Amino acid sequence: MSIHKSADAVAKAAAALNEAARTGVPCPPVRSLLPEQDVEAAYAVQRFHVERGVAAGRRLVGRKIGLTSPAVQRQLGVDQPDFGALFADMAVPEGQSITRGRLMQPKVEAEVALVLGADLPHADPTVADLLRATAFALPALEIVDSRIAGWDITIVDTVADNASCGLFVLGGTPVPLDRVDLRAVTMNLTKNGETVSRGTGADCLGSPLTAALWLASTLAGLGDPLEAGDVVLTGALGPMVAATEGDEFTAHIEGLGAVSAAFAPSVTQGAGA
Repeated sequence: MSIHKSADAVAKAAAALNEAARTGVPCPPVRSLLPEQDVEAAYAVQRFHVERGVAAGRRLVGRKIGLTSPAVQRQLGVDQPDFGALFADMAVPEGQSITRGRLMQPKVEAEVALVLGADLPHADPTVADLLRATAFALPALEIVDSRIAGWDITIVDTVADNASCGLFVLGGTPVPLDRVDLRAVTMNLTKNGETVSRGTGADCLGSPLTAALWLASTLAGLGDPLEAGDVVLTGALGPMVAATEGDEFTAHIEGLGAVSAAFAPSVTQGAGA
């Protein structure tokens, strides 16, 4: 595909996803607009989204890592994770309900979040570099979402759609990494009081630290390295779970504590009249 046609395809895919976000109506898969299995073109769509957000005054606060499960990688025909951007307006404080209309097709997954205290500028970071650069870890819930109708996605669709990122909730008690073995932590996610997902740190590419190293290396190689203050959502520790109005989720991650998110209940027409 020529450079001109490729740029046109990127613009069309970005426009389709932007219109879905604006209207709240999911769009058809964008893979039909992009070169087949062209992940680079999909990241170009994502960069278009990020640059447009920054230009509009949104504040970039970190990155998320997706596709950390080998089973999901096999399903989508890829052999590495993907990443997306986190903006400040995507962060939901604990205790604040997620209202209808903010998301289209939400699903919840429990993760380990790292908050950096130093830059990671090198394309070949070591575990020691990452440990020194990380200020602390937190339990986190990522509310993933798709602007693609019916979650009918391939790797191209999800990358273009900012790695299917929606919102995120961080726990409030920071834990230094010398107090927890992230590879060995266990996770239990409940929905309305019932366990719906389990996992361990090892289920995230062998360790959340391994996932974070991949991200640091990838972004540094792209000339857009992780920086002090960045939040890194390192990837799901267990299966994601669909969410609907009125649902309440709590993730307990051993050594890191708990984090919760609640979806506002629907309001029936004429209620309170």
